[in-house]
Amino acid sequence: MRADMGTAPDDGDGVPATRLVRVRGRVQGSGYREACVHRARALGVTGWVRNRMDASVEAMLQGAPRQLAQMCAWLDEGMPAALVEGMEVVEVPAPFPRFEGFERLPTV
Repeated sequence: MRADMGTAPDDGDGVPATRLVRVRGRVQGSGYREACVHRARALGVTGWVRNRMDASVEAMLQGAPRQLAQMCAWLDEGMPAALVEGMEVVEVPAPFPRFEGFERLPTV
């Protein structure tokens, strides 16, 4: 994932918020990550999403607080083929490199 100090959405003070999200349930093998990429791009959220070996999905989200709230709400609802059973959201303190775009990363 490429991260730099370029432009990313923020809350008006020049510093975007960054959240690390872990989603558990039936979220792998359902198209959840690809749908996540499309939703994040539509909302203007930057970062990445990937599968974890423990069958969860992990996403690093960056953007304005309102964008992140919308993205987290979508992640929690999931999509028809997925069943979200739980979600953890952790705020990543600044400074944090800014991401360009939103992409799917390999499983870890």
